[in-house]
Amino acid sequence: MNGATNRIRLALTRETGFQLDIDLQLPARGICVLYGPSGCGKTTVLRCVAGLERAPQATIEIAGASWHDSTRGSWVPTWQRPVGYVFQEAGLFDHLDVKENLAYGHKRVRRTENSDEGGFTLDQAIELMGIGPLLARRPHALSGGERQRVAIVRALATRPRLLLLDEPLSALDANRRRDILPWLERLRDEGQVPMLYVTHSSEEMVRLADTLVLMDAGRVSACGPVAQVLRRADLAATQGDEAGVLLHGQVCAREAQWHLMQVRFGGGSLWLRDTGAAIGQSVRVRVLARDVSVATQLPQATSVQNLLPCTVMQVSSDAVQAGQALVTLACHAQTGESQAGASDSGEVLLARITARAAHALALEPGLRVWAQVKAAALVG
Repeated sequence: MNGATNRIRLALTRETGFQLDIDLQLPARGICVLYGPSGCGKTTVLRCVAGLERAPQATIEIAGASWHDSTRGSWVPTWQRPVGYVFQEAGLFDHLDVKENLAYGHKRVRRTENSDEGGFTLDQAIELMGIGPLLARRPHALSGGERQRVAIVRALATRPRLLLLDEPLSALDANRRRDILPWLERLRDEGQVPMLYVTHSSEEMVRLADTLVLMDAGRVSACGPVAQVLRRADLAATQGDEAGVLLHGQVCAREAQWHLMQVRFGGGSLWLRDTGAAIGQSVRVRVLARDVSVATQLPQATSVQNLLPCTVMQVSSDAVQAGQALVTLACHAQTGESQAGASDSGEVLLARITARAAHALALEPGLRVWAQVKAAALVG
C-alpha cells in the first residue's frame, strides 16, 4: 500500500446540534493520530470507519476498497470490514486466559481470497508486543498496560487492513502509559498495519504520530506530517504551554562525564540528557516554545548550552495569551555541521516571548538572531 491513500469523508448532525464535517486523504501506512479536545468528534470518526455508526453523507475508502459510499448507496457491514478495534478498556473475557482470549479473536479472521495478504500472524503479533510470558494468565492477573497489549494483539489477530485505537491508554496512570508507549512505537516502526489513533494526550501524539489530524468542534483544522503541522504558528497559538516543534534527528555524540548526548538535526544540533540511545539512532526531539528565548547577539557566559543561529520568519501575536508573541525561527546549521536529516523546507523553532521583548528587540522577518534553547526532550 506504499504511496496509497485512504479517503474518509463524513458529514452528520446529531440531535444535540453537534455537526461532524470532515474530508481526509490519509497515507495508507504508519500512525495517523486524530488529536483534539474531548467532544470534537474523534471517536465518531473511528466508529464510522468501523461501521458501528452510519453517517448520512460518507465516502470511506480503505486499502483500495470502498466500505461506504452514500452517493451510490453502498455499505459494507461491520463484520465484513477488515478492521481491528482497540477501545479504552481492554474488554477481555475474565473466564478465559490470555491464550484463549487471543484464540477467540483469531476466529474472526475472514477466510477470503485476501485473508493471507499482509498483516500479522498471531505468533508474529505475540512476539511483536512481547506478551508470550502472559499467555497462561487470566485478565485479573494482568496490569492495565498488559491488558491493553493483549487487546492490541487480539485486534491484530484478525489480520486487519486497518487498526483503530480509541484512546487506548486513557484508563492507565502515567507510569503504565509510559510502559506501553514503547510497544506502540515498536508496532509503528516494525508493523505493517496502518493505524488511526485517537487521543487528546500531547505526549502520545508527539511520540506516535506520523500524520497528525487536528480536530476541533467536528472540523479538521490541520492535517499533515506531524512535524509540519506542529511548526505552524497559527495552530501553536491555540496549544498554550504545549506549543512547540518536533525535530527529527540522529544521535551523533555523547559526553559521559556530563551525562549528555548530542542530537544533530537539519538545522544544527542540541545537547540533551543522555538516555542511552545508540550513536546513529534516529530520534524525535520536542522543543516547547516556552523553552526558547531570542537574542540579537551571541550570548556570552550563559548557562544555556544550546545556542542556534536563526533567522526570524514570522512574529505573531498570541491570540490565547495576552501580551505574548510567537516567533517562528528558521535554524541554520553552524559551520562544519552536517545537514543530515534536513527536510526540503528546513527546520524551525517556535519561541514564546513577551510582546514587549519582541518590540524591544525589533524582531521582524529576515533578522538574524540566536535562539537559546533552555530545555529540549527526547521523545520516547
